[in-house]
Amino acid sequence: MRIRATVAAVTGALALSAFAVPAAQATGSDSHNPVDTLKALHAAVSGKSAFTGATPADTGTPYALNAKFGSVKINNGKPIVAGTTGKVRVPVTFTVTHDAGVDVTAADTELDLVVYRGQSADPANILVGDDWPVCVNSSATVASCKGTLDIYPGEELGNADATTWKALGYVIDWNDVDPYADDIDWTKVGYAEGDALATTKLQRLSKLTVNAAPEPVKKGKTITVTGALTRANWDSGTYTGYAGVYAQLQFRKKNSTTYSTVKSVKTTSTGGLKTTVKAGVDGYYRYVFVGTSTSPAVSAAGDFVDVK
Repeated sequence: MRIRATVAAVTGALALSAFAVPAAQATGSDSHNPVDTLKALHAAVSGKSAFTGATPADTGTPYALNAKFGSVKINNGKPIVAGTTGKVRVPVTFTVTHDAGVDVTAADTELDLVVYRGQSADPANILVGDDWPVCVNSSATVASCKGTLDIYPGEELGNADATTWKALGYVIDWNDVDPYADDIDWTKVGYAEGDALATTKLQRLSKLTVNAAPEPVKKGKTITVTGALTRANWDSGTYTGYAGVYAQLQFRKKNSTTYSTVKSVKTTSTGGLKTTVKAGVDGYYRYVFVGTSTSPAVSAAGDFVDVK
């Protein structure tokens, strides 16, 4: 399992071009630790470690590896939705096209695909998978890879993260160089990177309730339909009201399968919903939220009202 780096450890002077992962093991292994090589490779590329501030001995820079990422798909093209707790595991697939002499499944070759928010030279946040992607050579020059992004909302996300993220992939060919050596000869290490390979949207999970009362009710009398629209607040770790957006009040007659929109209702400062309708026939009332760029659509379960 990967030892996960916090955003504080990888922002600042660190560019994403240094976001590499050490371990002299093949992709798909259990060892997945981005921290040590983040330090070493950044020092080799920039001449100064963003972690220690130390200037390393001149041991060269990695040579350009001819490897390109393609067909990147994150969460099957759908937005990623996260609540406030637990883990969200997101599938990732991609291909790597490379020279015939490069084997991305070899024990001394590493690759990964991560997503970041902000600028690649100074990312505001980075999300990674718990494990290495697993790659299979489909030809001498193409590998097909599957992996995951493993997101821990309570540890990694803030409300500002509900936005569009970019994907970055990298390949390191260690060529039997010891990645844990004190003085790595970087001229023997191959490195390739692809930035802005794809985008994915991260959204705050929405929840919606409804209550129609009184039940039962006489025909022609007033029914009050209340509810609440809340969404994950990653800053507080709770669900809080979504203010100032509209939900549709819908009605479905008993024995029907189709809902019809009755009216639009705007949420209060606390996410509350409240409106009135006249009782006509038996049926179900529900609120429906169509979603925004930062929160997905959600529908409340219908609340049945018996009209006498």
